[in-house]
Amino acid sequence: MAEIEIGEVETGEHIKKDIQLIKDGIRIDGRRFDELRKITLKLGVLKRADGSAYVEWGKNKVLAAVYGPREIFPKFLQNPTRSIVRCIYNLAPFSVDERKRPGPDRRSVEISKVSTEALESVIMCERFPNTTIDIFIEILQADAGTRCAGLTAASLALADAGIPMKDLISACAAGKIEGHVVLDLMKEEDNYGECDLPIAIMPRKKGIVLLQMDGKLTRDEFDKALKLAYDGAMKVYEMQKETLMKNITEVGEGDGY
Repeated sequence: MAEIEIGEVETGEHIKKDIQLIKDGIRIDGRRFDELRKITLKLGVLKRADGSAYVEWGKNKVLAAVYGPREIFPKFLQNPTRSIVRCIYNLAPFSVDERKRPGPDRRSVEISKVSTEALESVIMCERFPNTTIDIFIEILQADAGTRCAGLTAASLALADAGIPMKDLISACAAGKIEGHVVLDLMKEEDNYGECDLPIAIMPRKKGIVLLQMDGKLTRDEFDKALKLAYDGAMKVYEMQKETLMKNITEVGEGDGY
């Protein structure tokens, strides 16, 4: 068979070029199997939004903004018993190597839907009847795991907006590359690995609000990947708490307390 370039597919499956993802127990970016990529979290980055957050997760760069609760239009969409949550996930045209066509596609519509359902499960919507809470997740630079980074950013933006929530949402993914179950896949691992398993959790309530799988795992591999992803999400939760506490301290000091 002629050599197939990276990014091309045959019969719907990724074809890997001559690239070694693991060498001597170390992944190509220097991480061990259970290590997260470097994560940076910031709050209040957009002054005109009611709440906002910025996340750098490896090479991912994600911006989330929250507007509301506010009056919903058209008015026939109003629900007298609760607020309507609307989450829009968008991959910027310049966020990937090959420029993406602007506007929603099937993938962004799917991620918007599952993100809305995950965030809606923790927001106390019953406190704000006849309103909408709009959440925008913009992927400025993509490097695998964008739905996990987006949910993490959106959860922080909701907290920054002061929206009452039962819990935060923390997310992480695990996957399988070259027969090994690993944490937090990067771009090359996601493209040429055997499986990707993103999850989102409510850390305090110990509930899973999103679980998807792309690829194949045995039952034992699935159990291992799920535990690895859950433990990774808990590490993200600790970073979220630290970021929120730091922001509260800085706001207090700025007010002269």
